Amino acid sequence: MLSHVAATDGKVFHGNPEWHFATLPAKEMNLPPCGCVLVANMKRLDIFEPYRLACTLLCLGTAAQFAPAADWPQWRGPKRDNICGETGLLQQWPEGGPKLAWTAAGLGDGYSGVAVVGERIYTLGDGSDGCFVRALDAGTGKILWSARVGNSGGGGGFPGPRCTPTVEGAQLVVLGQFGDLVCLETAGGKELWRHNFKDELEGKMMSGWGYAESPMVDGGRVICTPGGPKGTLAAFDLATGKLAWRSEGFTDNAAYCSMLVETIAGARQYVQFTDASVAGVAANDGRLLWRAPRPGKTAVISTPIFADNGVFVTSGYGIGCNLFKVTASDGQFSAEPVYANKTMITQLGGVVKVGGHLFGYTDSKGWTCQEFESGKLVWQDNARLGKGSVLAVGGQLILRAEKDKGTVVLINATTTGWAEQGRFDQPERSNKNSWPPPVIAHGRLYLRDQDKLLSYDVKAR
Repeated sequence: MLSHVAATDGKVFHGNPEWHFATLPAKEMNLPPCGCVLVANMKRLDIFEPYRLACTLLCLGTAAQFAPAADWPQWRGPKRDNICGETGLLQQWPEGGPKLAWTAAGLGDGYSGVAVVGERIYTLGDGSDGCFVRALDAGTGKILWSARVGNSGGGGGFPGPRCTPTVEGAQLVVLGQFGDLVCLETAGGKELWRHNFKDELEGKMMSGWGYAESPMVDGGRVICTPGGPKGTLAAFDLATGKLAWRSEGFTDNAAYCSMLVETIAGARQYVQFTDASVAGVAANDGRLLWRAPRPGKTAVISTPIFADNGVFVTSGYGIGCNLFKVTASDGQFSAEPVYANKTMITQLGGVVKVGGHLFGYTDSKGWTCQEFESGKLVWQDNARLGKGSVLAVGGQLILRAEKDKGTVVLINATTTGWAEQGRFDQPERSNKNSWPPPVIAHGRLYLRDQDKLLSYDVKAR
């Protein structure tokens, strides 16, 4: 839950250290059930007059999903669509790429992405004595604290954690590769509670590379995917760690995918993708609302994309992509197939939707632009950059190659073909695949590569 206090000159004072934020439960404020946060200046009331502040109460679901535009509080950003809403960034890169501000080392091995909230960065990595979550100073890259999550290793030849931390207010939720779900304080890393997917929840995965999901926080609960016969999804109270529900009607094994939260036909629900199906589960109690069979193979990884009641999914190993239309009548949901094709066959790296088009890497065929509604191929390019991940920002795409030099490329998100605006090779490359997708937060581009994190200044001057 979040609200903004905005000045008439367009400034937003969310997070200013001179401000104190007062929060009240919805029931105490006579507000709708979705709840609000009332933001008030408790320290400097004099600032209201010169700026003529207008306080807007936004009845929104969670802070992670509706964070200030500059924050990147979870996997694939505030709305889990891998679209960065920042403006004032470089539209073209100079030769050699944007300026490297700093490089942080000592993060540990693995493929974890980064979450950025305010002046802190959070990520995971394996050390010699376990898997750790670490907090860094966003200005310098200095490690501020570390906390143990679980054992190190695993990964079927690709050791290390895959989870991107999820930040919700003063709490942080992470998932280790062996199913250790841990909630901690953001201030210093104090552990608040933990569960293990295998030992406690009888969780089961589709194959053997270890848990890779980035848990979701929604409505005061942590939503995650242990998989298995007790329920594919599970919900825990964020404050206490107490189990709220399991999706007993949805019992697929867990894949490597992180879910979405959407409101479809008035019902808030979690959309998850497995090796057997894509399904919607009621947010309040874990009831299965709809399920569309959609077999995957070996590893199902990419987060679904939702728009106009359509759920798009794609996976690699020759499977391809599908669009399902989700509707409801008299409270009964159904998901009907719209198309199934091999235009977008994305194993890793994800897909983004810009306008009415999808952009991602299709195995063996290259970077691809596809119509969302029809599934029709618009263009493909297999000559300029190899397989990798994609981030959308300001009508452009940042692509990161997973192999070799880890080349990063800026192109326009157009329907007319490849339109490059700059590239650079990542320095200090590891010998591992650079699977973590690029992240932009507060004018910085972040690239995680095993033990290191690189921060680039991409603000326009």
